[in-house]
Amino acid sequence: MSLLFILFAAVILFNINNLTNNLCLQKEIPEEKQAGIFRTINILITILLLSSYVEISFT
Repeated sequence: MSLLFILFAAVILFNINNLTNNLCLQKEIPEEKQAGIFRTINILITILLLSSYVEISFT
């Protein structure tokens, strides 16, 4: 179960990063701000995935 969730999380993170990159290109966000945007989104998605894993594991 854990391995399946880890693979699922990796696919989700990859897709979210791809969508974020497309958003930055479409909105023409400067390179200086892109690092902060990616960092913020990755942290929030990681927190969401970890909380989902904990909820699934302990219920």
